[in-house]
Amino acid sequence: MRALSVVIIGRNEGDRLERCLRSVQSATLPGGKPEIIYVDSASTDQSVTLAGSLGAKTLVLRSDHPTAARGRNAGAGKCSGDFILFLDGDTILNPSFPAAALEHFADPTIAAVCGYRREIYPHASIFNRVVDLDWIGRPGITDFCGGDSLMRRSAFEEAGGFDESLIAGEEPDLCRRMRQRGWRILQIDQLMTGHDIAMHSFSQYWRRSLRTGYAYAEVSRRYESTPLPLWKEAARANRNRAILLASGPPAAIAASWLLKSIWPCALGALVAAGLVIRTAEKNRWKSPSPWTRLLYGVHSHLQQIPIFLGQLQYSYDRCMSRRRGLIEYKAAR
Repeated sequence: MRALSVVIIGRNEGDRLERCLRSVQSATLPGGKPEIIYVDSASTDQSVTLAGSLGAKTLVLRSDHPTAARGRNAGAGKCSGDFILFLDGDTILNPSFPAAALEHFADPTIAAVCGYRREIYPHASIFNRVVDLDWIGRPGITDFCGGDSLMRRSAFEEAGGFDESLIAGEEPDLCRRMRQRGWRILQIDQLMTGHDIAMHSFSQYWRRSLRTGYAYAEVSRRYESTPLPLWKEAARANRNRAILLASGPPAAIAASWLLKSIWPCALGALVAAGLVIRTAEKNRWKSPSPWTRLLYGVHSHLQQIPIFLGQLQYSYDRCMSRRRGLIEYKAAR
C-alpha cells in the first residue's frame, strides 16, 4: 500500500493544472512518487487529457450540482494510500511539505496537517494582494484547515468524508466532525502551496464573498444547537457588522442634510478610517507593507456586506426549498 495519495480537483484550470501536477511530481517523499488522482468537474477545456498525459489517474464527474466536496470524495474513494493530500488544481505544491507534514502523524490524535497558502501573484491585482493575507494563520492546533491539507485516511473515513451537499465550507464541516470524534487538526509553520486566485475584477471579489456568506449561513445553522457549534458567532458578527456598515453612510448623509452641516459625514469618514487603520495595525504581523495592510483593512470591512448578502441568499433558498449550484468567480483558462 502506498503511504501517500494525492487528490487534485479542478474545473477549467488550463495551464494552472499542468503547473500543479508537475509540482506534485517534483515532491520528495521517503516512499517514492505518490499516487496522483485528478477529479474533473465537467471542464470544457482539455484538463482531463492534460492530466492523463502527465500520468494522473483521471475521473470525470457529470452532475447538475458539482461541488468540491463531491470531487474530493470521488478521488479519495480511488486512493490506495494511508494518507491523502488534497489539492486544488490552481495550486502549486511546495515539494518539501508532504514529507514534513507526514512526520506529525506520529501523534495518533492528529487527523489533518496543513501549512500556509500564499498567492503566487499577489501584485497582479489589489484583490490578489488582500486575499494573500487571508491565507496566513498562526501555527498550532486549530479548528479547521482549508482545501489544501494532508489527512489521515482512517480519520477521513471515520468522519464520513466531505459533505457533498455543501457548495462551500466543506473543509471546516469535515474538521468539526473529526474534532467531535476526538481527532485534532494541526497547522504547521511551513509553506504548503502557492495559489493562483486570478482575481482581477470587483465582480469576482463580490461573488467569492457571496459564496463565503452562503457557507457561513448553511454550516452555522446546521450546528447551532449542538455542543460543538461552528461559525455561529462568525455568522452573527458578520450580520451585525454588515448592517452597521451598510446603514452608516446613508445615516451620515441624512444627518448632514437635516443639520445643514458637513460634520456628520466627516465624523462617519473618520470612524471608517479608524476602523481600517485599527485592522491594519492588528495584522501588522502578516505583512511589512503599510499599503498592503491598509488595503487589507478595507477588505476586512468591505467584504462583510457581500458575505451577509450570501447569508441572506441561503435563507431565501432554504425558505423556497431551492438547491443552489456552485457560485463561481474564476474564469476558465
